[in-house]
Amino acid sequence: MSYSHQNMGSGSRSARGYEFGRTYVVRPKGKHQATIVWLHGLGDNGSSSSQLLESLPFPNIKWICPTAPSRPVSLLGGFPCTAWFDVGEISEDLHDDIEGLDASAAHIANLLSTEPTDVKVGIGGFSMGAAIALYSTTCYALGRYGTGQPYTINLRATVGLSGWLPGWRRLRSKIERSNEATRRAASIPIILAHGTSDDVVPYSFGEKSAHSLGMAGFRQVVFKPYEGLGHYTVPKEMEEVVHWLASRLGLDGSR
Repeated sequence: MSYSHQNMGSGSRSARGYEFGRTYVVRPKGKHQATIVWLHGLGDNGSSSSQLLESLPFPNIKWICPTAPSRPVSLLGGFPCTAWFDVGEISEDLHDDIEGLDASAAHIANLLSTEPTDVKVGIGGFSMGAAIALYSTTCYALGRYGTGQPYTINLRATVGLSGWLPGWRRLRSKIERSNEATRRAASIPIILAHGTSDDVVPYSFGEKSAHSLGMAGFRQVVFKPYEGLGHYTVPKEMEEVVHWLASRLGLDGSR
């Protein structure tokens, strides 16, 4: 099975003035039924994501693989690297960079905004990419970004590998204030996967993220532990994710 691989050119400027890097696209050779934006981890880029996704077995998913801006990262002592938002020590007291989260979520939404209306759209990612995917999903449920601006993309599925949920402490109260937010939260399927031996983003963060989403009203959350897996992905995990996507989105060839 073959895929065409397209570079969409240079990046765009965000509200904060950070320039997003190049976006890569893995186009389906079969009928285009779904588009998934896939988000890389800290210090990585869209090119490596697209190379990983080219090998996956479903011909009817289009993958969009953007590259985060290069910015100083507190976790690295201010050293600049590609990052969807600023992050300090990964701990229970993690401070959320709402401005950075919103800028990246808006960039991702813009990439999805031109997809055909009959194509189902979703977001997935690894590590920090999973965090921004989950944050985007909370924006979808709430109907707005953290700054209050409207979020208009109709997300149909979310994947988070080895990541965490930003803003988890305040999420439940925000969702419960709105019947529409409660409805949207209940409607979107989410799969989270995490290695039990992850020494970068602790396994407990994956568990807590799934629990927090469920408590906030996200009724279709699947959490999959991977025994002995560290902070990386393996072929079995990616294959299971794509089969889950195909099943939830009703794609041709799914079981």
